[in-house]
Amino acid sequence: MEKHSFEIWSPQLRNRRAIDVYLPDGYGETRQRHPVVYLQDGQNLSDPAIAFGGNTWRLEDGLRRLYERGRHPIVVGVHNTGEARLGEYSPFPDRRHGGGEGERYVRFLIDTVKPRIDSAYRTRRGRGSTVIGGSSMGGLISLYAFFHRPSPFGRAIVMSPSIWFGEREVLRFVDRARQTRGRIYLDVGTAEGEETMRDARALARGLRAKGFIRDTFKYVEAQGHQHREADWAERFPAALEFALRS
Repeated sequence: MEKHSFEIWSPQLRNRRAIDVYLPDGYGETRQRHPVVYLQDGQNLSDPAIAFGGNTWRLEDGLRRLYERGRHPIVVGVHNTGEARLGEYSPFPDRRHGGGEGERYVRFLIDTVKPRIDSAYRTRRGRGSTVIGGSSMGGLISLYAFFHRPSPFGRAIVMSPSIWFGEREVLRFVDRARQTRGRIYLDVGTAEGEETMRDARALARGLRAKGFIRDTFKYVEAQGHQHREADWAERFPAALEFALRS
């Protein structure tokens, strides 16, 4: 796995951030085009020196599992910007915590990041080959981006999403959304608290009501898992595999 890193300016948010691009093994040896996975909180993917609490998602382990199954995605880790993270990852404002810059953040991903990646690397550009994902607030904004109109993201990994933010407005947003095609992986840890479990189950019901069933939707309640990087790392390989399944 080869890693490229660069900084990018966001005209939508008026700030800069780091981007990490992980290329699959053998990328330089063929002309093959690859699906792309865009992940929030990119500093948490593989480097303990910059990951939150020193715990990463162990990206290498997840990708190795995919390589063994013949799937070779390009993974793009979009770093958060520290203090601005909450605002950028919240599609709706919260009375207590503020926020609400999520629409501009999603425009940044769609109009700035994705075109840069598509121009620099051999990508498959269609919705069915483009995944967005994250955990906690990163899961919330990934869910929003999937249902955004128009959205280039046809598959989503939504881990322990912060549905509570903005008085659960995302549940109403999903209910109103006209997008009913694609594939969604959703999970929650059973040790994350009763309200978090309630919200995840409500979202799962809403997604099923929209027609996300069988091979287009997977919902997991991970026994004993908490709201932390180590548990997301354990669930991530299976989530990635489901999202990229043909």
